[in-house]
Amino acid sequence: MKMFDVVVIGGGPSGATAANDLARAGCNVAFLDRAGRIKPCGGAIPPRLIEDFSIPDSQLVAHIQTARMVSPTGRSVDIPIENGFVGMVDREHFDEFLRARAVSNGASRVTGTYLRIEREAAATHVIYRDKATGAEMRLTTRLVIGADGARSVVAKTEVPGGDRIPYVIAYHEILKAPPKSAAYDPIRCDVIYDGRISPDFYGWVFPHGDQVSVGMGTGLEGVDLKHATADLRAASGLSDCETIRREGAPIPLRPMDRWDNGRDLVLAGDAAGVVAPSSGEGIYYAMAGGRAAATAAQATLATGRASKLRLARKMFMKEHGTVFKVLRSMQDAYYQSDERRERFVSLCHDVDVQKLTFEAYMNKKLVNARPLAHLKIGVKNVRHLLGWVAPEHV
Repeated sequence: MKMFDVVVIGGGPSGATAANDLARAGCNVAFLDRAGRIKPCGGAIPPRLIEDFSIPDSQLVAHIQTARMVSPTGRSVDIPIENGFVGMVDREHFDEFLRARAVSNGASRVTGTYLRIEREAAATHVIYRDKATGAEMRLTTRLVIGADGARSVVAKTEVPGGDRIPYVIAYHEILKAPPKSAAYDPIRCDVIYDGRISPDFYGWVFPHGDQVSVGMGTGLEGVDLKHATADLRAASGLSDCETIRREGAPIPLRPMDRWDNGRDLVLAGDAAGVVAPSSGEGIYYAMAGGRAAATAAQATLATGRASKLRLARKMFMKEHGTVFKVLRSMQDAYYQSDERRERFVSLCHDVDVQKLTFEAYMNKKLVNARPLAHLKIGVKNVRHLLGWVAPEHV
């Protein structure tokens, strides 16, 4: 029976990245993918992702130059993306590109549905249902990376706390893009902070070249996602656009406190809860999490010490934990009511806020330069949150 060094469960950006890194490092790795599923996603990727993970320009379906923030009363602010752009990808093709690249570097691709993990003294077996035959099959391995997405079955059954990850439900519709107009710009992303669209998150209109993603997210029960998206389409002048497909899925909003089982398994990506609060950005963090899991797996294989699996979370949170805390604080402060959302959009008019926000987004780290700008933003935050100024005042 063939023994793999690592079996990765899941072939999304996180799992495919982990498999690719391990294959390039010379490990005998397989990844299990269900195939055919497209995750609902705005599709935005920052320059750091493009650079860190060597993404060719051919994968970008749009180059976004402006972000428009829209308040509950319809006021908007256009934030130019200086010194660069935000790339947009279509997950249907982007995810497959990542999987194919992993295979080209030596990873084995298996198509089927994960069922469970069985263990013997000398080996771990990943049991799955083969897509072609329907038969139960097994992959024997030394280590497992669980990258099977939000509501991860692997996390629930293998890692303490894996069944208690908070999440929002995201829903979007992919439309045939209309011509450029006053309402729609193919190089501008619109982010709509309006309780009538989403009472606790936001809605979006993200161009994808000849297509456009229109959707919203919410963590509240009883919200009609399809109705809210229809309202957003109407408000954005997109009601008459042809609908190509509709998709929905949960998006986790808090990293798990533990990512490994202390023996033979570590989590990555959505399965570990690494989607940024406030923004809901997940692709970069999924791929960074996949890379961290692959690094931890290599260290474990090299030393024989299962404690090295903890490196995945330690490495990730050392680099991104502070950003996640700041974004969580911002979401808790400004997403709780339309009055607060109105103030948040007002704050976005500030040039210092714009520059520091996008510098942090593009480079995936907090910007320490311009301490006076940080002080000014802090004061303005306090004034808005305490209600000392009108929502429209900057």
